[in-house]
Amino acid sequence: MIAGVLLGMALGLVELAFLCAAWPASLVPALRPVTARGLARLTALERARLARWLDHHTTRDGGYGFLAARAALGVLGGYACALAMFLGGLLLFGGTWDLVSGDAESVPLNLPGVRLVTNSGMLGLTGGVALATVAALMIVATGALDRRLAGHFLGPDRHELMRRRIAELTATRSGIVRAVDDERRRIERDLHDGVQQRGVALAMLLGRARHSDDHHRIAELVAQAYTESRQLLDELRDVAWRIYPTALDELGLRAALAGVAERAGVPVSVHDGLAGRPVSEVETALYFVAREAITNAVKHAAARDILVVLGEDERTVSVAISDDGKGGADPSGGGLAGLARRVLALDGELTVDSPPGGPTKIAARLPKAPPCD
Repeated sequence: MIAGVLLGMALGLVELAFLCAAWPASLVPALRPVTARGLARLTALERARLARWLDHHTTRDGGYGFLAARAALGVLGGYACALAMFLGGLLLFGGTWDLVSGDAESVPLNLPGVRLVTNSGMLGLTGGVALATVAALMIVATGALDRRLAGHFLGPDRHELMRRRIAELTATRSGIVRAVDDERRRIERDLHDGVQQRGVALAMLLGRARHSDDHHRIAELVAQAYTESRQLLDELRDVAWRIYPTALDELGLRAALAGVAERAGVPVSVHDGLAGRPVSEVETALYFVAREAITNAVKHAAARDILVVLGEDERTVSVAISDDGKGGADPSGGGLAGLARRVLALDGELTVDSPPGGPTKIAARLPKAPPCD
């Protein structure tokens, strides 16, 4: 760290001189490329110094603001440390020389209520040790300030990034557990309120038909039971579709969203800008984001028209759902919060823009390659 601080002191002088020359040079258009190259080289030297001596690894550029702050810290902090080290070393050398050579003189120390007599050599050693301790503390403080300055302008180093990543993964894991529990409760509620009730109604109709002696009544009850069984099958298909549509695996995202559009009850336009099918985890997340957003727009926002746009770039795929409803969607609500956790688990990002009165736009962007297990 000492070498890093002292090197920062030297670089601080160079940076200060560069900034003094770069400000008037930036007023001349022909000299701006030169100052830009100088800025890039000095920033690269700072990154190399930080990585080699202060264990701060980063690749971002800091600009003139970083160099100005670094120059001030390097000149003030670095030279204060150098001065303390020089004076401490001088006192240590002088005190040691006096003790070894026998040239030490008695020095009285008049303290309140106490009279002590010591020699100049011992006094020099004591002062040198004290100044060396102060210099060491100043070096540690300057190095810490250097790292904090680099973190502010150049971004966090790899250790901080790893710490944030671990915290993010911990939160994501907890969120996925909550999302799975919420999904299980929703499935149980759908089965209890829909499928189970219709199954009970079907059993009661068949039971009444079994114990009836009136053939006309039996035929009527069987007809009702047949209707109830058809509705039960529809409920089962709806529950299975809400859990996971087979069309998503068999036909892809475009066909699965077409099925959502057919069931929506309002016009839903789907624009497919994907060159190919995303990987399964990403495709599933995009589907559930679009389906939840369409369901919310119809059920809660009274939307009359919904647009779904699928897109991609070199590294990510995205889905954006916009509607003309009354807005006011709450990102912390159960459905959207669960979607956010699902998207975050794949290193994606979910944004919700829904001012009161509308319109609402919900967008999810995910990397093409899911995170490694």
